[in-house]
Amino acid sequence: MSRKRGIDSMMGRIILAVGFVLAGCVHLIAPQVYLKIVPPYLPAHLSIVYISGVAEILGGLGLLVASTRQAAAWGLIALLIAVLPANIYMATAHLDAPGIMGQSWAQWLRVPLQLPLIYWAWLYTRTR
Repeated sequence: MSRKRGIDSMMGRIILAVGFVLAGCVHLIAPQVYLKIVPPYLPAHLSIVYISGVAEILGGLGLLVASTRQAAAWGLIALLIAVLPANIYMATAHLDAPGIMGQSWAQWLRVPLQLPLIYWAWLYTRTR
C-alpha cells in the first residue's frame, strides 16, 4: 500500500471513529433525542438507546486499535443494520424533531445514508 493511500485510509478511519464516538456520547448525554425514534414495538427504549450509544463508542474506539479494528468494523456494520428500523420508523411516522431532522425529506434521507456508512465501516473489516 502506498504511503498516501495509507494516510487516506487512516484519516478516513479516524473520521469514522470520531463520528461514532461523538454520536454514542450524544446517546448517553441526551437520550431523549433518540427515545422517540425507537419503534414502539421494541421493549426497553431507554436501555436500547444506552446500549446503542455504548456500542457506537466502543466500535469507534475499536477502529483506532489495530488488534480490534476488524471486529469493531463488523460490530459497527451490525449496529448500523440494527438501527435501520429506527430510521425507517422516524421517516414513516414523521416524528417531530428539532431543526432539519424535523423535515420529512431529511428523515427519509437517513434511511439510504446507512448504506455508505455500512460500506465505510466495511472498508476496515479487511486485514492489511
